[in-house]
Amino acid sequence: MRHFLGAGLALAVGCIASAGAYAQKTELRAIGFVSTHEQSKLEREFYDKLASRTDLDIRINFNPLDVVGVNMQDTLRVVRNRTFDIVETTIGSAARDDSFLEGIDLVGVSTNLEELEQAVEAYRPAFAERVAKRFKAKVLTLFPLGPQVIYCNSEIKGLADLKEKKVRSYTPTMSALLQHIGASPVTLQFAEVYPALQRGVADCGITSPNSGNSGNWPEVTTHLFPLGVSWSVNAHFINLDAWNTLSPDTQQKLEAAFKDLEKQFWQVARDLTKDATNCNVGAEPCQHFKKFNMKLVQPTEADRQLLKDAVNAVVLPSWKATCSRNYPECAKVWNDTIGKERGYQIQ
Repeated sequence: MRHFLGAGLALAVGCIASAGAYAQKTELRAIGFVSTHEQSKLEREFYDKLASRTDLDIRINFNPLDVVGVNMQDTLRVVRNRTFDIVETTIGSAARDDSFLEGIDLVGVSTNLEELEQAVEAYRPAFAERVAKRFKAKVLTLFPLGPQVIYCNSEIKGLADLKEKKVRSYTPTMSALLQHIGASPVTLQFAEVYPALQRGVADCGITSPNSGNSGNWPEVTTHLFPLGVSWSVNAHFINLDAWNTLSPDTQQKLEAAFKDLEKQFWQVARDLTKDATNCNVGAEPCQHFKKFNMKLVQPTEADRQLLKDAVNAVVLPSWKATCSRNYPECAKVWNDTIGKERGYQIQ
């Protein structure tokens, strides 16, 4: 009897220990940048080394968006219903389900990385609270891909020269800004822009220095105007149910790891923007992109003032009208955060 009792107790203890070890192991499904994107390499390396860097028993089953066939516009939906535990997405695409999110990077508000960083930090708490409420998700990172600048296939000397030109746009507020300065916005997907510039369907296009270079836009354009009108802010989100199953120690280590990843992405934005701009205009150093020979048109104070006037006249009122339909406090929250930081107020 003592023998059987002892064996039974040992077996029970062994089972409990095994169950405990199993419970500590965490497996999460994640989707992120499309596989051809420059930042995808850094993201994959992050997930591959996450367990060893954090000393956690964790496995991330990671796939790029294009591999699993998820549209970027649906990323917040799939994290809300926990089809995937962690998602990476561009805020502008995800904001179709809640325009409040777009407020973090309204067209024309932040014209350089320092201004954008101020805006992101000011908006982060309200942004995180809204994401948790609407999408059952926690914000892990917020970072830019780079400035959205202007490529033109004929001479321009400043922002005012876009008047009467057909300019590729991809968001409603961007189109509103272009119309305000007298341009004609043309809505085109990225892949459609090169032939449109080549055939005269569009005179100018807006994208980042690195995306434009990778898409060979300098082959069909001559002038580069590097005034950042927006920044393509991206984020990583984790489903709150998945997050709440993690121990406090695991949560703390994951937050620290993603915070470090966020810092790396900010630095990548700085480095790639500088390098791609150099390559576009044939300057050195040019290390990671094709070298072209575009003319760089430096923005002036008159350009910045014209942009600021357009923001006040059309961008902020347009966003307020859209956002307030679902969130009446929208404008107040923005005024108290980014507006206060950047010197704007929505009336």
